[in-house]
Amino acid sequence: MDITTMRIVATLASLACFIGIWCWAYARRNQARFDEAAQLPFLED
Repeated sequence: MDITTMRIVATLASLACFIGIWCWAYARRNQARFDEAAQLPFLED
C-alpha cells in the first residue's frame, strides 16, 4: 500500500466519522438531552 492509498483511506475514514458525529448530534432522540444540557449554566446559583 503506497502513501496515496493510505491518505485516501484516512480521508474517507475521517469523513465517515464526521458524518457519524453529525448524524448523532442532530438525531431527534438526543434533542431533549441536549436541550437539558444547554440549560445547565442558567440553573446554577
